[in-house]
Amino acid sequence: MSKELTMSIAELFKQYLEHLFSGKRSEARELVLAAQDRGMPASQLLRCIIWPAMDQVEKLYRNHQINRIMEHMATRINRMIADILHNLLARKPKSGKRMVVACGEGEMEELGAQITADLFEATGWSVWFIGSGVPNDEMIQFLGKLRPEILCLYGAQPSSVPQIRCLIEQIHEMGHFQDMQVLVSGGVFARAQGLCEEIKADLFASDVTEALKVVEEHPVRVPQPDMPQPGRRRKSKALRPLRKDSPTRTRTSAVQ
Repeated sequence: MSKELTMSIAELFKQYLEHLFSGKRSEARELVLAAQDRGMPASQLLRCIIWPAMDQVEKLYRNHQINRIMEHMATRINRMIADILHNLLARKPKSGKRMVVACGEGEMEELGAQITADLFEATGWSVWFIGSGVPNDEMIQFLGKLRPEILCLYGAQPSSVPQIRCLIEQIHEMGHFQDMQVLVSGGVFARAQGLCEEIKADLFASDVTEALKVVEEHPVRVPQPDMPQPGRRRKSKALRPLRKDSPTRTRTSAVQ
């Protein structure tokens, strides 16, 4: 990326944050649409402006540098712009590959998962965006019927980790999903070193750009149609694939 373009993105990002924290909805929308009119693709705006803005808002609020009103205001404007850009995405033909994107229980920040779903859909994946609040047994039943190649579990808040951990444990224990890979992403996994290995996820990405890269570089597993189906149950910054034969990093801190 050229220095001129980098500076352009940096300046755009700075102005966009100013609009977010000032509650200037129209100005934020006009700024982003003007950049899109000048030739910046909607996918790049989502990756380089909207996602980093989401991270910045979350970080400032977590560190008590902005209050709840500013956090809510900025998040809602950011989500509004993400919805606009979703409709402007260039889309590749369907590849036949399937992905489910979900959040852990109690996850209040679903925007990162939404952007992940939007960008994978634009690259040709068929994506089911579930969000948060789905019990694990319901999720297991849904996955058994759909048989996706990737299950992406997103978490920004520490409160989302216990359910995500439990769901991955259930998936491994059942033994019906050898053809499905579990990708974890979001701020809580980026901040807690070694957490993704600890909960036995297959793939890890700190953000959506890395998620797109690791899924592209790591081939999906070939589905096994003759595998038994789950029984009916009551309604639940380098990127790399995680390998069981590679040494894992020691978890050094609690989830923050």
